[in-house]
Amino acid sequence: MSCSVVITSLFFSDSLGSEGVFQHADKYNGKLLGGLLADGFDEAACTSRYSSFLYRKISLHKPSSNLISRLRSYEDLHKRCGPNTQSYNKALEQLKSGNKIGLTDCNYIVWISFSGLGNRILSLASTFLYALLTNRVLLVDQGKDMADLFCDPFPDKSWLLPGDFPLIDQFDSFNQNSPHCHGNMLKNNAINSSAMSKPSYLYLHLVHDYGDHDKLFFCDGEQSFLENVPWLIMKTDNYYVPSLFLIPSFETELSNLFPEKGTVFHHLGRYLFHPSNHVWGLITRYYRTYLAKADERIGIQIRTFDSRRGPFKHVMDQILACTLKEKLLPAVDMQDSVVNPSENAKLKAVLVTSLLSGYSEDLRNMYWEHPTMTGEVVGVYQPSHEEFQQTEKQMHNRKAWAEMYLLSLTDVLVTSAWSTFGYVAQGLGGLRPWILYKTENDTAPDPACRRAMSMDPCFHAPPFYDCKAKKGIDTGTLVPHVRHCEDISWGLKVVDDHDDL
Repeated sequence: MSCSVVITSLFFSDSLGSEGVFQHADKYNGKLLGGLLADGFDEAACTSRYSSFLYRKISLHKPSSNLISRLRSYEDLHKRCGPNTQSYNKALEQLKSGNKIGLTDCNYIVWISFSGLGNRILSLASTFLYALLTNRVLLVDQGKDMADLFCDPFPDKSWLLPGDFPLIDQFDSFNQNSPHCHGNMLKNNAINSSAMSKPSYLYLHLVHDYGDHDKLFFCDGEQSFLENVPWLIMKTDNYYVPSLFLIPSFETELSNLFPEKGTVFHHLGRYLFHPSNHVWGLITRYYRTYLAKADERIGIQIRTFDSRRGPFKHVMDQILACTLKEKLLPAVDMQDSVVNPSENAKLKAVLVTSLLSGYSEDLRNMYWEHPTMTGEVVGVYQPSHEEFQQTEKQMHNRKAWAEMYLLSLTDVLVTSAWSTFGYVAQGLGGLRPWILYKTENDTAPDPACRRAMSMDPCFHAPPFYDCKAKKGIDTGTLVPHVRHCEDISWGLKVVDDHDDL
């Protein structure tokens, strides 16, 4: 999207006049993202909610009418059952008593803030989808910075868990051996699906280190049992959506909500995650300064997971092998024979995100020292280089969220294998990235990268279990729309039936 489009878009009218139908449609498809977002929020409190569409192309993937209807229904439920309502207070009293007393008006799932920011965003989106499927109210543990990074996505009632929640001091200590852990209780025969009485709450341990009994969460029998437990407390660092698609009782509703199956995070991510005003300032200032005037924006996200200090030559070789072979970036003329570039030469802006500055410096120097073979002009930009991940540092996470979002505003995206940072960017942007394969033995792989099957993220630690047969099975071969990931052979991701292998 060119800068002129951005400027023009800022002046469309919300009022209905002689062209009222057109203007209403413009608002619906533009600032409300095709009906994904509800109208009526205080725009000043969260500028990004209704202005993000000015910075990206209109998505080719429209939310289904069923998803839009379900989101509006959920918003009504959240308003009726959210924090400090009569129903919430009643359920809270039951939790404090330690006993389940009759039926509750509302059931809840509490998401514990855990792990790095990319993992948090993906696991929270998964948990919201689970809340939609099970008619539960989602409440979000604030952790150290959730309120600082994101706006509330639901009207009238906050999604943040009140600080006086009775179990909040135990969140850090919850693990798969906790007395109220669902998997641990199953292992010790403390609960079973035929039991008449249900506990007032259960802890669900879906972290990457979870055990076989924890993984029974993804079986229909356990979902039937959990249905009548008023409070579920979940800790996870996974995007577990693909395994929800393999639960038979959820299959029909998921197909209705997402006819394009590979768009789950694309729609839910844009619905849930609106940058706070401070983060939105970081995003828009950088975009306008460095990216807005470009004819094309290319995002390159680099994460190596190497304990040694980089940058590494083999990683730089891999980046160039991928971007040049796939014609994402123009080759340079090492003989410097192109002296007079055209006045109308296209400008490509390359946005690099990395903990280190060396990769962007190498790219920048390459395009400064040599002309391109195509005559195009290439600018290379990197917002920050924090040297190492600092998950608990507020400004670090603000910058990380801003950079994920900036990557999602690019036209073409290159991401690193295994990285949830890249998954968030591709999903928000509706982009099928080129994925840089994980390197081994300090050697650039050949081929260097491949195109993703879908924009949806990868579930890194899925269960491999047949709930009916009660035996191991390859869950990546059960249905055509859940396949193994491009970057992690044992992972699972949701794809459209027609997506290329």
